[in-house]
Amino acid sequence: MAAEDTALVQHCLEGRPEGMRLLIERFQSDVFGLCFRLLHHRQDAEDVAQEVFVRVFRSLHRWDGARPLKPWIMGITVNRCRTMMGKRVRRPEYVDYLHDKPARDERDDSRELQAELRLAIAQLRPDYQTVFVMFHLQNEPYDVIATAIDRPVGTVKTWLHRARHEVLDCLKRRGMVPDDFVTAVKTADRKD
Repeated sequence: MAAEDTALVQHCLEGRPEGMRLLIERFQSDVFGLCFRLLHHRQDAEDVAQEVFVRVFRSLHRWDGARPLKPWIMGITVNRCRTMMGKRVRRPEYVDYLHDKPARDERDDSRELQAELRLAIAQLRPDYQTVFVMFHLQNEPYDVIATAIDRPVGTVKTWLHRARHEVLDCLKRRGMVPDDFVTAVKTADRKD
C-alpha cells in the first residue's frame, strides 16, 4: 500500500489529472462520511470535504512517504471539521424548513433510538466525538485514528472508552436503555 500511496502522490505532484481523480475517488467516501458524521449537516460536510481535498493537494509535497496516506488525509479532515465546528459556535444556526421530514410511524423504535444516539454523540466533547465516530461509524483502526488526531493509541483507547460511557449515560438519562443494561456493559468493560 505504501508504494501505491507514493505512486499516487507522485502523479498528483506532477499535475496529472488522472492521479488527482484517483486520489479523490479513493478517499472521498471516507472523507465525506467523517465530515457528515461530525458535522451532522450534508451541505457543511460537502463544503468541508471539498476544503479537505484542496488542502490535501496544496500540502502533498509535505506528506511523509514513509507513513500511510490515509491517516494523514483523515487528520486534515478532522482539523477542517474542528474549524467548521468552531465557526458554527460563532454564527447563528438557521433552520432550514425545506429539509423537514414527514411524520414517521410511531411504532418504529429504531428511528427513535438512532436519533437519540446521534444526540448523545453530538453532546460528547469534540475529541471524544471524533474518536467515537472514526472508530464506530467509520470503522477506522486505532492506529489510523491516533495518526489522524496526532495522539498516542493509548489516548485514543481511553477517549473511546470514556465516550462510550458518556453515550450510555446519556441514553440511560433519556430512558432509551435500562439501568441494568448500562451497569452490565460497564462491568464487562472493566473486566476487559
